[in-house]
Amino acid sequence: MGGKDVGILNKTVIVLGGGVGGLIVATELRKQLSKEHRVVVIDREQNHLFAPSLLWLMVGMRQAKDIQRPLERLARKGIEVRRGEIQKLDPERRAVTVDGEEIVGDYLVVALGAELAGQTIPGLAEAGHDFYTLAGAESLHAALGKAERGRVVVLTAAPAYKCPAAPYEAALLIAAHFASRGLRDAVSVEVWAAEPGPMGVAGPEVSAAVKQLLAAENIPYHPEHQVTAADPAAKTLRFANGAETTFDLLAYVPPHRAPQVVRESPLLGDAGWVSVDRHTLATRFPGVFALGDVTTIPLAMGKPLPKAGVFAHGQAEVVAKNIASEIAGRPADERYGGHGECFIEVGNGKAGFGAGNFYAEPKPEVKLHPPAWRWHAGKVLFEKTWLHMKI
Repeated sequence: MGGKDVGILNKTVIVLGGGVGGLIVATELRKQLSKEHRVVVIDREQNHLFAPSLLWLMVGMRQAKDIQRPLERLARKGIEVRRGEIQKLDPERRAVTVDGEEIVGDYLVVALGAELAGQTIPGLAEAGHDFYTLAGAESLHAALGKAERGRVVVLTAAPAYKCPAAPYEAALLIAAHFASRGLRDAVSVEVWAAEPGPMGVAGPEVSAAVKQLLAAENIPYHPEHQVTAADPAAKTLRFANGAETTFDLLAYVPPHRAPQVVRESPLLGDAGWVSVDRHTLATRFPGVFALGDVTTIPLAMGKPLPKAGVFAHGQAEVVAKNIASEIAGRPADERYGGHGECFIEVGNGKAGFGAGNFYAEPKPEVKLHPPAWRWHAGKVLFEKTWLHMKI
């Protein structure tokens, strides 16, 4: 089932991962390549999950069925879908082993995302709800529905994680949730963060603006607290600086790491992620590309490019165009420029919006628009467009 099966002229592109990056690479390639070339998507999950909407699910504004679509739908576009566990990566041969079967391609695109590793912090998984997963967001929703008083802690367990705005959005949405139930005075909401400031990669102005959003909703913010352990029975968190705090309900963002199959492969770089060319997303292996959360791209300011769907989307378009051009014998000269944008949900039907050039030097140039109903409407429209047109 590899490149050798399709002849000399016909090419096979293997896309690992059915998230944002993998979806865009596959659909764009299918549009640009003639039918004799194969596009194969491999993922262990049955459904594509629109992860930005997990925040809405968490507070009861969505259900699981609203934000998922079967990956098998890609078959209608002429994309082959293989569901299975990826057990081995051989970038030198552009080969992967899936459920014991080796598949070889002419091109390999690694878009496997980040592995959420809550189990690396003792007690954390048992103590709270990982709202970056569907199961965790659903269990948090149930817990929020039962809570009528007490202390809610939103925790970032490590300083680097995907969707940098999400934990701050979570705190604001949770506060709005209790306010809508008339319980805000009975429930405190706090953020305890491993990082020194919210969305630091976007610059001090954006970071300060997010702090102001929290302060306006009476949400205390405790930066630079690296959690070392959680006690589910005592409902306490311990931090590396000696501090401790208690909670009645814990919502957390777990540490992230590269997926195991990547960690065990030659693709793994010194920083613990896949190193790529920042403009082409090419790895050091010919014909092998990586994009999205599984990669690390250093910025001039010293921090890496954030892990977020918007970056995976833009990178995927570049990779697809360059692979299609190379197959067609044209110059593969498309380049990724580092533009990014995101909505920041604050509750009550409003959202902020940030956008800018993250490749700008000496630091990213990002502007944050204050919360307004139109930005929330923009996110709703984006969600509907994605779920109805992309898959």
